[in-house]
Amino acid sequence: MNLFKSSAELKASAREHMFGHYGTAIGAYFAVMWLPVCLMSMLFFLTDTTTILGTIIYYVLSFAICVFMGLLVSGNCFLYLKISCGRPVTVGDIFYGFRLCPDKALMIQLWITLISYIANLPMIIIGYQMTSSVSSLTLMLPYSLAMILSYAVSIILSLIYQQAFYLLHDFPQYSARELLTMSRRLMKGHKGRLFYIYVSFLPLVLVSLLSCGIAMLWVAPYMAATQAEFFLDVIKNSDPGKMYS
Repeated sequence: MNLFKSSAELKASAREHMFGHYGTAIGAYFAVMWLPVCLMSMLFFLTDTTTILGTIIYYVLSFAICVFMGLLVSGNCFLYLKISCGRPVTVGDIFYGFRLCPDKALMIQLWITLISYIANLPMIIIGYQMTSSVSSLTLMLPYSLAMILSYAVSIILSLIYQQAFYLLHDFPQYSARELLTMSRRLMKGHKGRLFYIYVSFLPLVLVSLLSCGIAMLWVAPYMAATQAEFFLDVIKNSDPGKMYS
């Protein structure tokens, strides 16, 4: 008998638990989503990416920013776990990652970011060649393929390892490596379910684009709450032996 909730049931539960919390969630969204955007924008304008040295400096510093964001990702997961469990929340909860095992949150994010950047290398190299080549149009196809590879790897990493941040708050006694392993084992047989949830939000995301992104203030928290509901559903109904063995 299938004990797991459907996508529609998870979304309904997320909407129910989010009632009265959208103000807090929107504040958290600004901190988690726009802080890296601002930092990356400042970095882009302060570095000369037309030179090899400038490009290297840009990507090294952007890598460091991405790793640092693991602390806010951890806090964001904590906030939505509290919402899904019916507990009171504040915007300050997104900074909980700075207090609970920050070293482990950084290590989890370091692993995910490292794989992402390795997958991004072809796109980075081709992109640099396009900026310094007069025949950049010939590189459009390889660049497009490299971009598709980058997005595919990012989605796969999210499907496999995103649960590690939730697990950190339930099992802080485990190491970052153990949490990543637990996330991978936990997601066996469930990656398709989570991918379907991602896809099911595409219409709302497209509508948000038509509103110049304003609607994302509500859509993004709704998505995050649904992901927290998904985690709680999976861990509640999964065999603990398969996750810890």
